[in-house]
Amino acid sequence: MPPVIEEEDCDACGICVKICPTDVYCGSKPKEIPVVAYPEECWHCNACVHDCPQNAIRLRVPLTMQVVYKN
Repeated sequence: MPPVIEEEDCDACGICVKICPTDVYCGSKPKEIPVVAYPEECWHCNACVHDCPQNAIRLRVPLTMQVVYKN
């Protein structure tokens, strides 16, 4: 399950695009709200969630991973 970007909170800074280790946001344009182009590549590492200065990203953790997921 991919990250969810709250468009009303996002200021299109691009930090999530730069920080993602698996290029989930690949193809996103600068100064535009990032696009989750490759949701199946998300490792659920939370890097984009932690580094977003606007707190505009939520991570939907799959049910099977919730047992071992630490917030």
